[in-house]
Amino acid sequence: MYPRTRLDALTDGIFAVAMTLLVLDVRLPDDLHPRDAAELLRALFGLMPKFLPYVISFGVLGLRWLRGIELRSDGEGFGREYVYWWLLYLLLITCVPFSAIVVGRFANLAPAIWLYAGNIILISAVGLRLVALVPRVEPGDLLDHQVSLILMILSSVLAISLSFVNPSQALWALVLNFASPAIKSRRRKLS
Repeated sequence: MYPRTRLDALTDGIFAVAMTLLVLDVRLPDDLHPRDAAELLRALFGLMPKFLPYVISFGVLGLRWLRGIELRSDGEGFGREYVYWWLLYLLLITCVPFSAIVVGRFANLAPAIWLYAGNIILISAVGLRLVALVPRVEPGDLLDHQVSLILMILSSVLAISLSFVNPSQALWALVLNFASPAIKSRRRKLS
């Protein structure tokens, strides 16, 4: 058995680093020397194509991290199979900054959307496997976690589909992931 506390510490560190690395590509060019406020504002607005993937990625990672800590299990440790899947999950999490940089720079090209959405789909698929392996999970927690992962998959598939028609707008499909907390809240009120 692997102690839950050690796995949680590693997870927190990886999520913190991945979420911090996201912002590194949202920067003004080094050769920018604005002559007035209007020129600086134009340069700041020019960062929007990079800022959207940053916000979406930070939100997706934040929601994944929150779901991970909300998933209650009375187990103090995890078996080898769970830990191996968790390491794969964390590997995919560390790929989010790279895929966010690619989509931030080339959001008008479908392959950038495929890379980013594919990364999210893999994270979600591995997440579904992990949920199945968590010992003694409370049923409500399990359903909330599964719904949020399925929403991530569906929004990513929608983004990929839209990329064939209008790649520069396809990334907006991933904003659907921010509905996850509202769905959870609504489901809990109805229960």
